[in-house]
Amino acid sequence: MQDVDISQCLPKDHEAAALVGRVWRGDGPRIVALRGGELVDITAHVGTMSALLDRDDRLTLAREASGISLGAVKPWLTQSLADSATTPDEHGNRLLAPCDLQVVKACGVTFAVSLLERVIEEQAAGDASKAGDIRARLRELIGQDLSRIVPGSEAAMALRKELMARGQWSPYLEVGIGADAEVFSKAAPMSSIGFGANVGVHAASNWNNPEPEVVLAMDGQGQPRGATLGNDVNLRDVEGRSALLLGKAKDNNGACAIGPFIRLFDDRFTMDTIRQAQVTMRIEGSDDDFVLEGRSDMREISRDPLDLVRQTCGSHHQYPDGFMLFLGTMFSPGEDRDLPGQGFTHHVGDRVSIHTPALGTLINRVDRSDAIAPWQFGLGALMRYLAR
Repeated sequence: MQDVDISQCLPKDHEAAALVGRVWRGDGPRIVALRGGELVDITAHVGTMSALLDRDDRLTLAREASGISLGAVKPWLTQSLADSATTPDEHGNRLLAPCDLQVVKACGVTFAVSLLERVIEEQAAGDASKAGDIRARLRELIGQDLSRIVPGSEAAMALRKELMARGQWSPYLEVGIGADAEVFSKAAPMSSIGFGANVGVHAASNWNNPEPEVVLAMDGQGQPRGATLGNDVNLRDVEGRSALLLGKAKDNNGACAIGPFIRLFDDRFTMDTIRQAQVTMRIEGSDDDFVLEGRSDMREISRDPLDLVRQTCGSHHQYPDGFMLFLGTMFSPGEDRDLPGQGFTHHVGDRVSIHTPALGTLINRVDRSDAIAPWQFGLGALMRYLAR
């Protein structure tokens, strides 16, 4: 594996960015701001990230609020990577996922490439050995560039009708080119893991992959207040057996990684920055020297981020504590790793690095969900901690 360049874990212009996050310090979580390469504990001003995002003065809090210095951020990043196998309350200081009370929502099939791969999973019924032949047949059948089709448009509905007539319609095509986006609940509040922690893959899965994504940080009024990076760990064989197994495929111990920090929107960092972002990912194997690199170019997303926000939150559904919204990925690895024709799947010990210059790098290692630290510090524990 390559040595980790800690300086790349922060946004390229972090000195000018308004960055906030959460760390475990002593016996509980603290809200921090990153200023000049130094972490400042601002929990005395705001006890949760949810509350901070709701504040009209959130940028002032991030940049100017008084607080206790926790030292340089780089040792915190290094420590978080080194102690990924332990739980926060066992060893002390580390970075946490930068969200707390927010539910984590995720959008699926928002890129044409991932749309095809979801259909492949479905038709393969979870059998990775069938993926190659199905992929070739689908491309021949559809015969056009799905990335050029606007979901819900007249052209999309014409393709929908044609595929239905051929008996080739799929729930994934419905959300990929239909009017309604796929939005699902990825993780419960407080269950996400942060920078350096081990992500979890369910022990029953033999075909799985990371999904590198941009994640919007939303306030309690449904307004985007910042963004960060996320890994929506996915079990391709489980979801491929049935779309109704989405909960088992997506929501497991350690299956949602977010971080390292939330970058608040300001004059330098806006939704247009997100629309132009390119998210890169590198997977490095610890047992086979395997390396795989991929990218998600947000300019190729089928639905605008604000459309995804509107489909998630509005008069039909409110989130008074805010929510984190994964915007989807175009990364669906088809390269073979173990056996010809079976594509990519994780090995225990893989290191996954997700990067974009405006947000830094999220790094996690892969283990089994039943082998990593169990989730123990939930909403009740947070409330008791804040009360003390």
